[in-house]
Amino acid sequence: MIKVAPIKKYKLVIFDWDGTVMDSVTKIVNCIRSSAESLNIVPPSDEAIKNIIGMSLEKAIDVLFPDNVAQHQALISGYKYQYSVDTTPTPVFADVVSVLNALKEQGIVLAVATGKGRGGLERLLDQSQLRHFFSATRTSDEAQSKPSPDMLYQLLEELGISAQDAVMIGDTQIDMTMAKAAGMDRIGVTMGVHNAQQLNKLSPVATVDNYLQLQQVLLG
Repeated sequence: MIKVAPIKKYKLVIFDWDGTVMDSVTKIVNCIRSSAESLNIVPPSDEAIKNIIGMSLEKAIDVLFPDNVAQHQALISGYKYQYSVDTTPTPVFADVVSVLNALKEQGIVLAVATGKGRGGLERLLDQSQLRHFFSATRTSDEAQSKPSPDMLYQLLEELGISAQDAVMIGDTQIDMTMAKAAGMDRIGVTMGVHNAQQLNKLSPVATVDNYLQLQQVLLG
């Protein structure tokens, strides 16, 4: 399913990471569950875990485990450990590299706004060999957690580009809410957490099912 509005030429395209660039949703769910189980805490449902993807880890744990405040730090540490040893594959989505190349060739500036911590993003930028595409990145270590628009404001200021000339690409209602709060256009991708019906509640200019559709929306 694809919802397309009239194409606008953007100067800046900002990508979420998990569920948008990288197919990592299953790994995140597994690691939250494993962290809870290691502490004899009943884990939340997979759906509940998916709905916090995009938040900082600290905020996500607060939301998922409101009755286990005394164990929040242990849950955070456990998640980080599980993420380091879990072997669930986390490939980048199909056609990511070719579409990022096409956008760069058109002179469009690319950036990342993610709920990951700085260390995690740095490792994945290197492992995925995508670092060279992005002119700037923001993580939850440098900005307020999504859905606050803080990291978008920081990126706009650093790059000297207005919100009206930028678009946010994300797979969750959290991403869409953040962009809406910043006065920024947004495009939903359905490869990650939320489906088109859920994403369309936040009035994206388009909702796409894959990167080739995204390229069509952005470049025509």
